[in-house]
Amino acid sequence: MSASGTNSPAHSHPKVLTLGSMNQQVKKVQYAVRGSVVLRAAAIEKELQQGVKKPFSEVIRANIGDAHAMGQKPITFIRQVLAICTYPQLLCDPELPEDAKSRARRILDSCGGNSMGAYTASQGIEAIRQSVAKYIERRDGGIPSNPDDIFLSTGASDAIMTTLKLLVWGEGRQRTGVMIPIPQYPLYSAAISNLAAVQVNYYLDEENCWALNIGELRRALHEARQHCTPRVLCTINPGNPTGQVQSRQVIEEVIRFAAEEKLFLMADEVGCGDGLVTAMLGLIWALGQRCGYRGGYVEYVNLDPGVKAELVKLVSLRLCPPVSGQAVMGVITDPPQPGEPSHQTFLKEKTTVLNSLAERAHLTEEILNGVPGIRCNPVQGAMYSFPRIDIPPKAMEAAKAAGHPPDMFFCMQLLEETGICIVPGSGFGQAEGTYHFRMTILPQTDKLKALLGKLKCFYQKFCQQYA
Repeated sequence: MSASGTNSPAHSHPKVLTLGSMNQQVKKVQYAVRGSVVLRAAAIEKELQQGVKKPFSEVIRANIGDAHAMGQKPITFIRQVLAICTYPQLLCDPELPEDAKSRARRILDSCGGNSMGAYTASQGIEAIRQSVAKYIERRDGGIPSNPDDIFLSTGASDAIMTTLKLLVWGEGRQRTGVMIPIPQYPLYSAAISNLAAVQVNYYLDEENCWALNIGELRRALHEARQHCTPRVLCTINPGNPTGQVQSRQVIEEVIRFAAEEKLFLMADEVGCGDGLVTAMLGLIWALGQRCGYRGGYVEYVNLDPGVKAELVKLVSLRLCPPVSGQAVMGVITDPPQPGEPSHQTFLKEKTTVLNSLAERAHLTEEILNGVPGIRCNPVQGAMYSFPRIDIPPKAMEAAKAAGHPPDMFFCMQLLEETGICIVPGSGFGQAEGTYHFRMTILPQTDKLKALLGKLKCFYQKFCQQYA
């Protein structure tokens, strides 16, 4: 179908859809994780394939938390269950363990026609929602979780967008304000722009390992109420891009603050192993499996029954989340237990991954903090580091001449000279006058050491060049 709604030649009629007539909120959307630096990285990869000579042989994509692309081996048990669900004849394969088969049978029995190719309920497969609820109860020391409060999603991003759609309304000073941490994951600023809501920034304390300060929340809320109506408080824990984990005391203070100020609390805990469950006002716990399967879940606690009915209607518009992603969440929240045949292998693989991530987090902090002009807080959770860098005044002048923020100018220069693709801190938000970059710690240890070594040498050369 043509943009003009007919099959006539484009030159004979003006286009109906143009930059001027399209939804202007879409034009405001920015998503740094796949922004201009990443687009240039993709172009360089094509140049390398075409034989263009570069000072490097490959682009190292340290811009995104893509574990498998960085060489992390898939967990055997998860792949076994998914393989059986996709090809049920494997239920007869004696080489596959019985606990993998039992999980697959439970998922398939909940699918229409016993096939993972069938649509599911819009809220997600009930058996998997039951597994998620039991997982939450185990995680939180026995506090009950209702499967009917669980909504499976296409990763955490889908859950965040769906929830914000419920919350954003009003005009002028009644327009919904959404409080987000700075630095923040750009999905939030993009979603807020897309929905024409009002972004309300509160700043994390970099000097105190990116801690969340209640006094800063109060400042941001008070100032925002002069021009909008804040209704939502988002927290990201572990931090993305900052990688910190907030203390229990801070989490409790934030929950009390949200209750006092009548704010809907969105707790984004992608990558967090433990959590605290509290039934105050509106509380959402979201967990996403960051992989190509795009599986995730959200738990809505203390949601008004009428609103919940509207939510069910809203998610029904997408029919259902990808069934393979739902299955991944079912396996993650129902792993092999002691005494089952796959338990030892699963535990060993899981421990190996976590220990390796801890090693790489420490390595990143140690090497970067050894470079004058770079400061890196400890990476306590998630998969990212968000170092602060000093940028010489002459480099800032060069950045201005190039039409880039200083940290983007640095990241572009780094990419062109070393092939290392990282994301400028300006895409996540940062305190005025400070500059950062986000990089993932997911490259395997040898490649990460090489990456950090190249980054160190480049930064020293960069500072000398613009001294």
